[in-house]
Amino acid sequence: MIKTSIDLQDLRRRIYAKAKAEPSWRFWGLYVHVCKIETLQAAYKLAKENNGAPGIDGVTFESVESAGRAEFLEQLREELASGAYLPQRVRRVGIPKSGGKLRVLSIPTLRDRVVQGALKLILEPIFEADFQSGSFGYRPKKSAHDAVQRVRQGILQGKTRVIDLDLRSYFDNVRHHLLLEKMAVRVDDDAIMGLLRMILKSSGRRGVPQGGVISPLLSNIYLNEVDRMLQRAKDVTCDEKRTRVEYVRFADDLVVMVDSHPRYAWLFAALQKRLREEFGKLQVEVNEGKSRIVDLARSECFGFLGFDFRRVRSRKGRWMPLVMPQMKKRTELLRKLKSIFKRSVSQPLRGVIDQINPILRGWVNYFAVGNSGRCLSFIRTWVEKKIRRLLARARQRHGFGWKRWSSRWLYGELGLYNEYKVRRLPAMKGSPA
Repeated sequence: MIKTSIDLQDLRRRIYAKAKAEPSWRFWGLYVHVCKIETLQAAYKLAKENNGAPGIDGVTFESVESAGRAEFLEQLREELASGAYLPQRVRRVGIPKSGGKLRVLSIPTLRDRVVQGALKLILEPIFEADFQSGSFGYRPKKSAHDAVQRVRQGILQGKTRVIDLDLRSYFDNVRHHLLLEKMAVRVDDDAIMGLLRMILKSSGRRGVPQGGVISPLLSNIYLNEVDRMLQRAKDVTCDEKRTRVEYVRFADDLVVMVDSHPRYAWLFAALQKRLREEFGKLQVEVNEGKSRIVDLARSECFGFLGFDFRRVRSRKGRWMPLVMPQMKKRTELLRKLKSIFKRSVSQPLRGVIDQINPILRGWVNYFAVGNSGRCLSFIRTWVEKKIRRLLARARQRHGFGWKRWSSRWLYGELGLYNEYKVRRLPAMKGSPA
């Protein structure tokens, strides 16, 4: 799951094995493991690898290292062991989203990040044993590309009726008492539960802070009963040859797919009703304005994790899934690059390339899967034109200089990013059913 010391890895394996073998077992004596210096060291290492901005106290990794990391962790261990530890308030930062909206990140202090990381290291194996196969968000050895492949596989199997659900401000509306009740089903440790309660209250009366180390795990625990319901529906409606239901959840993004045969129309309707019942129990509101009912057999499409999904006929006449980056994602990328080009007209070209290369690398690494070739080709040509235009302006020339500056020179000598090759999506683990 996470690279830690051998002793801590062994502990996590044993916890997972126990949780998997005994689904009703309630774990006790966990807090002592959270307080161990070994666990805190591993949590500190993970927090440092993720880096991130300082919290409300302004303390950075550099300041901790200069004052002494060992002393910092020992003091934290003593506070936890004596019960004197209290989490500080989170620092809230607004991150722009598409449409002019803001996503509010809640940034804990460095010391609180270490404590949350230690708590996650001990609790994660318990709940990983309970999580369902259709849950992909923020889980060890699972990725967004795995989730995309599962949707693609569902389309290949003829599951063309789609419930595309959007949850309204999910992370901000998690009810603390319901979350703690769900965790208490597996955790019989007052010190652990008390620590969790303090961490939750430090960010407000409800919700799990986006930016908290342990928040992804907590958000998955909160929605696990929804996953269980969907897994039961998948299991009871399958036969020896195929399943009739597929579901894929990545954090608060959920897609449910049902077999296109008319005899399963009742199942499609029943799942819509049951989903709303389950979300109602959790006091999570479905955003009806953004949620959609889609029929791929009618040439409709839906978006999931930044990709558009359609069903088309191949050249051989077979139905196949078409997975492409959403147009709005391409537009966001080009808008970001345009702003760099606009303010960099008088800057050295290599400096411009140093700015845009990491952005291109991150975007392409994520979206260069499925049927993204045409989109990537467009981006590559667009970026090359912008670079050539800067070169022409600097030398007071006209045109794009296709002959004057060869592509080999742009990518070889200047070092412009050029890894646009589309990769295959990861193979499905286990049976495609």
